[in-house]
Amino acid sequence: MLDKLSNALKKTTDKIANAIFLDKNLVDQIVKDLQRALIEADVNVSLVLEISKKIKQAALEERIKGIEKKEHVIKLLHDELLNLLGEKREIQIQKKNVWLMLGLYGQGKTTTISKLASYYSKRGSRVCAVGLDVHRPAAAEQLKQLCDKLNIKSFILPGEKDPKKIWKKYKDEIEDYGLVIIDSAGRDALSEDLIEEIKEISKLAKPTETFLVMSADVGQTAKKQAQTFKDSVNITGVIITKMDSTAKAGGALTACAEVKAPVVFIGTGEKASDLETFDPEAFLSRLLGMGDLKALMEKIQSVVDKDKIEETQKKLQEGKFTLRDLQTQLDSMENIGSLDKLVGMIPGLGKAKIPNEAMQVQQEKVKRWKHAINSMTQVEIENPEILEKETSRIQRVAKGSGTSTSDIRMLIKQYKMLKEMMSSQAKIVEGGELDQKTMMKLAKKFGRRMRM
Repeated sequence: MLDKLSNALKKTTDKIANAIFLDKNLVDQIVKDLQRALIEADVNVSLVLEISKKIKQAALEERIKGIEKKEHVIKLLHDELLNLLGEKREIQIQKKNVWLMLGLYGQGKTTTISKLASYYSKRGSRVCAVGLDVHRPAAAEQLKQLCDKLNIKSFILPGEKDPKKIWKKYKDEIEDYGLVIIDSAGRDALSEDLIEEIKEISKLAKPTETFLVMSADVGQTAKKQAQTFKDSVNITGVIITKMDSTAKAGGALTACAEVKAPVVFIGTGEKASDLETFDPEAFLSRLLGMGDLKALMEKIQSVVDKDKIEETQKKLQEGKFTLRDLQTQLDSMENIGSLDKLVGMIPGLGKAKIPNEAMQVQQEKVKRWKHAINSMTQVEIENPEILEKETSRIQRVAKGSGTSTSDIRMLIKQYKMLKEMMSSQAKIVEGGELDQKTMMKLAKKFGRRMRM
């Protein structure tokens, strides 16, 4: 996301950090590069000029005792970029939650509802969706299809043109759910009748949160849209979609900060797991190439059920981890996203220049491993060690799966290493994080054995 801006910011901070002297020529060059990057990312020009002025002043005029000027300028740049992104707002799940989703046509509102439903159901909430968009053709059916794929209950009434009647029909059933997410109508533009309809639904449903869904590519119109929705229906947060596209996104992000409408989630792809809570500090860290472990853990939790994690841990304790379990892990990796997406979230790898070809090779290798497992007998899947004892089995599997014998040997090697590694992490805490001491031991033990 925002690859161009990210690369420009990394270069800017590197230039400052590596400079022997911060003279006027270098400062002018740095500011010019920064201005170009921010404006190309659709950030408001007046905000860009304001940051430029502060950086020039800090670099050429200010003197702070005990702090090197380069450190002062980098800290100032970091703080000003953080101000552009606004303050963090964490969503607290209460005993009873009703969320009203708003947005114009084409912003990704219905898809976002399914992502939110998946996100919170994975975290233990009992979630349902209610289709109150009675204007867009097939809106109710789209909501149902998306929810059905995720085993989320949806309440719709196709053909009904009065959203109040739909709500009243299902009101008693909805009471059984801890999180109710409402899909409301959109329009091509913000109009009086849309505002009136939203107010009526809000009065009826009494939402605990009212979220505006806005596409990353709305550009400079984002400020007006966010401000008008805030003034008219008092939105409590914004969700920005399509952050994975070529959209510049700077306009949408900074506009929300300007009008004090905090961004609470961002959509980063088409999959149900492609939704992240928005933490300005962590987001900026990723832009600067310093990773975002919190977002990575969220992605893992979004595709792996808690029950499956517990089941895997139980199997490991009993020594029953098989190649089929490994295949489940590989499927989960695919659902999390492509390797290039994940690399940016891992501290230390954000600035690493890992060739795209290397990541593609690894992804292809994973696909071959899955084909190989599907070509094995149940006995081989449950006891992979027999493949090493009887090499004719390796040749048969390779031939049947269209892979090579070296692919099969590498699969067995990775399986054995993963089994050992997972057995070692007995101190894994709930939520998928490792105790720091355990993590260091694991890194030391297995780091040299990991291969791309």
